[in-house]
Amino acid sequence: MNITIVLHQPQDLVNIGGVVRAMANMGLERLTVVDPAEFDPWRITGIAHRTEHIVEDARVAPTLEEALANATYVVGTSARPRTAQRNYRRPRDLAPRILRRAHDGEVAIVFGREDRGLSNEALDRCHEVLVIPTSPSHASLNLAQAVLLVAYELFLAGAAAPAELPTGKRSLGPATAAELEETYRALAAGLASIDFFKARKPESVMRVLRTIFGRTTLDAHEARLVRAIGYETRNRVERGDAAATDDTAGPREPLPPG
Repeated sequence: MNITIVLHQPQDLVNIGGVVRAMANMGLERLTVVDPAEFDPWRITGIAHRTEHIVEDARVAPTLEEALANATYVVGTSARPRTAQRNYRRPRDLAPRILRRAHDGEVAIVFGREDRGLSNEALDRCHEVLVIPTSPSHASLNLAQAVLLVAYELFLAGAAAPAELPTGKRSLGPATAAELEETYRALAAGLASIDFFKARKPESVMRVLRTIFGRTTLDAHEARLVRAIGYETRNRVERGDAAATDDTAGPREPLPPG
């Protein structure tokens, strides 16, 4: 299954072991651990017996950006909806979509550290955000419990997941996380060049744009087009500024004959 469980900055080795056990129970085998406080394969397999096939192939990444670089669909997790606008979903509703997207490319499901979850900056990198319904009086789940619940919904949805839909002849497949980040940087630079952020907070505007594009699921070709809009906007403004500077400098002397 082309689905990777990503643990961002886990603090407790026992929780990593619990996650690995939950993955094995539900047939998931791909694990990436980002900047862990500790990662000891021998101790993890001692906690989660007969999971060597997961632990030995687990990837340890220094940053979330590197961990998600090749993912074409990123799902974050949160204990509750936050004030920032996001594409919030329940695990049962989103599970079939996750399975469909796994046919097209790598899907990453990201879980935050035990004490504070994922930051807003980490959630900005996610196309959608899973919120597991719990009692309002005790909303926070243990890391391994959260992984197990999401993996369980994927396991149940697996048999009933619809077949892959046809794509256009020119489709390049979904844009990767790295391609999308480049697109957002180009858009931000283009908007800044036309003073769009003059009366708006750049991070708020870009967060809304991330939410919109996360909902529409850009393919690689579409991401390149949006990226080109950002680059060309900035380049056009810079060329215009250069031309205006040249015009105010007065007439130029003719070049001497060659």
